[in-house]
Amino acid sequence: MWAFLAPQIIKPPSSPTRHLFSTSPSSPKSPLCSLSSNPPTLSNKNQLIQSLCKQGNLKQALQVLSQEPNPTQRTYEILILSCIDRYSLSDGLRVHRHLSDDGSDQDPFLATKLINMYSELDSIDDARKVFDKIRQRTIYVWNAIFRALTLAGEGLEVLGLYRQMNWTEIQSDRFTYTFVLKACVASEASPEFLMKVKEIHAHILRNGFESQVHIMTTLVDVYARFWCADYAAYVFDKMPVRNVVSWSAMIACYANNGMPFEALELFREMMLENNDCFPNSVTMVSVLQACAALAALEQGKVLHGFILRRSLDSILPVISALVTMYGRCGKLELGQRVFDQTKEKDVVLWNSLISSYGIHGFGHKAIQIFKEMIDNGVSPSHVSFGSVLGACSHAGLVEEGKMLFESMVKEHGMYPTAHHYACMVDLLGRANRLEEATKIVEEMRTEPGPLVWGALLGSCRIHCNVELAERASRRLFELEPTNAGNYVLLADIYAQADMWREVKRVKNFLKARGLQKVPGRSWIEIERKLHSFMSVDEFNPHYEQLHALVIKLSTEMKEKGYVPQTDVVLYRLDNEEKERIVLGHSEKLAVAFGLINSNHGEPIRVTKNLRLCEDCHTFVKLISKFAEREILIRDVNRYHHFQNGACSCGDYW
Repeated sequence: MWAFLAPQIIKPPSSPTRHLFSTSPSSPKSPLCSLSSNPPTLSNKNQLIQSLCKQGNLKQALQVLSQEPNPTQRTYEILILSCIDRYSLSDGLRVHRHLSDDGSDQDPFLATKLINMYSELDSIDDARKVFDKIRQRTIYVWNAIFRALTLAGEGLEVLGLYRQMNWTEIQSDRFTYTFVLKACVASEASPEFLMKVKEIHAHILRNGFESQVHIMTTLVDVYARFWCADYAAYVFDKMPVRNVVSWSAMIACYANNGMPFEALELFREMMLENNDCFPNSVTMVSVLQACAALAALEQGKVLHGFILRRSLDSILPVISALVTMYGRCGKLELGQRVFDQTKEKDVVLWNSLISSYGIHGFGHKAIQIFKEMIDNGVSPSHVSFGSVLGACSHAGLVEEGKMLFESMVKEHGMYPTAHHYACMVDLLGRANRLEEATKIVEEMRTEPGPLVWGALLGSCRIHCNVELAERASRRLFELEPTNAGNYVLLADIYAQADMWREVKRVKNFLKARGLQKVPGRSWIEIERKLHSFMSVDEFNPHYEQLHALVIKLSTEMKEKGYVPQTDVVLYRLDNEEKERIVLGHSEKLAVAFGLINSNHGEPIRVTKNLRLCEDCHTFVKLISKFAEREILIRDVNRYHHFQNGACSCGDYW
């Protein structure tokens, strides 16, 4: 979203654009030679410098510059742009020295160009020097340094300079607000920066810029990056004019903030708008992400058709999103087909395919694709290793995962991040090699973060290791004091160990802090319409019918050996009440809804926001056998493909 929101710097009509420069080689006969017999006039030398730059002969242009006592503003401007075009910092410094020698560095227009040049050449310190030296700071000079510092990730410095500018008589323009808003997310997001965003928002309203679609779109995007979807929606709803970028920003906000329903609904609203605002590739990527999150296969297929009709199928981010969508909707073969039909493949597309096979538990296939990617000359990224290590974890490929992890440094010169260490802890922990997993945590070069400790705590839950769980949870409570999931996970481990006093202590702690467990929620798509179910959702109009069906199925399966696993309930209740709670889990309700509302022979696809519990796993395995239905459930970790009483995970998840 960042890239297509970036505005262009305002420049006078005389400013040339970058495409003026020709990259064709200079003619065999140099212009210097042709003019040597007739020394050029002052005007001709400036023209010659400009001509040489346009021909790509920057070195020759600089030679002529050393002979020119009065270069024009236009000449300097083209020289600066030529340095950017050639990505030559040394030549840029040489031009800057000429400017300083004749005092032209005090020209605000040229100072702006110099700051932009140093920004493009990744020399932010030189850009600062230009800004510090210029005495007449116009709004263009301020905007140039704001942009340069924001791109360099120096958000705090931008906000400091912005306060300084507000003490002068210089008034912010639409570009100023865009740059300072982006500065708030240029550094790591924090509550302090969110307050700055709100202050700038108020300043925008006070100065009457709320009708500027570009500013308000940036504001939507920035609020989204602070996980403030409600603020973003408020800004979006108040916008008097919206363009495709505005719609895309808001759809992306919902898609990236765990609100896929809202993303799809807004997309439908966008399509119904009676204007020329057609979705572009950025819009489609976000909408496909929403479909992937909900496993909304039929809607995803409709979007695929739209993409083909709009000729967006040649854009790699769109193709990658399609592959991911099909993979997360349980249609690996369709994702593979899209991948195979793409001629030019980048690392993002390869990563999408690796990840798709990984979440389905096809670890060996994911490793094979990873190796094919390298054989095709595509260097793996950090995401590639995260995807393939995750695939190894889901499939229990411990030795293969260890070899891949070691190859990061030895073969690819890449140092593992916290995510990669978390993958390794998860891989070893799932395989009940907790001692090795703990050793990895202890030997990390940096302080293990929530990802790593969380992976260790999750492994302790699988194998009911109370001592190690308490150690991991202590660190997690320090790092993430408001994450209720960590407390619930520890309580779950205590419950498995029949330590009910400790369970009560953790639950009281949750209550005292005002934290609540994330309720279980499942989705199912029937005839392109999405239906949502909450665990023990008695307010759902379908609840009584669905719960009755689940009880009926449970009774029938008990005769065939099914025993409800009520130990997953973290309350000291009688078995009958525990069974009622277990049978009300959202995934059971969604599967029951699918049995009632879909044709026999059609696969049932359900998405769950939490880990699939042991009882639901056993229940659905039996349903797939006795109802003779193919059932796919994607939980927060992986895909479970149930068929004929068995699951693709092999009970390893």
